[in-house]
Amino acid sequence: MNQELRRKLGRITDILWAGGVTNPVTYIEQLSYLIYLKMLDEAVRRYQNRAIETAQVIEALIALAKDMRAADARGEALGLTEDELAFYDALETNDSAVAVLGDETLRDIARELVATVKANVTIDWTVRENVQAHLRVLVKRCLRKHGYPPDKQAKATITVLEQAEVLSEHWAAA
Repeated sequence: MNQELRRKLGRITDILWAGGVTNPVTYIEQLSYLIYLKMLDEAVRRYQNRAIETAQVIEALIALAKDMRAADARGEALGLTEDELAFYDALETNDSAVAVLGDETLRDIARELVATVKANVTIDWTVRENVQAHLRVLVKRCLRKHGYPPDKQAKATITVLEQAEVLSEHWAAA
């Protein structure tokens, strides 16, 4: 990666962290959103500068929509719900876990984590240390049961609980 690109990515990371984005999965989602936004902005800019015709703008928008649809269809292709995909992505950030366990086991873990977390979160779980501790134990137990790499379990547990916090807000609103 060249220095200019590395510097820009560092600036984006700083902005996201300053805005409170600490969850790696949320970070990746925000980064993907920014990339799509940049692609859209570039197509509109080229059209406004008369560098491309209307038909080419439409083609660019269609290609962008296909890319976004493919990203959304990823959950369907894996056979996961949106919530399960969020946990799957949280677990998949660890390359050694993917290599050791494979997709099927990660899918099973994600499904089990969604069921476990949903069954054990309460309205105030994010402020009650005893509930958080209980969830940590349940998450670690699930990871251990499926053979998740022990050296990566602590980080995965933190990431899963961060993801659970985001999802539980969504669950409460639904």
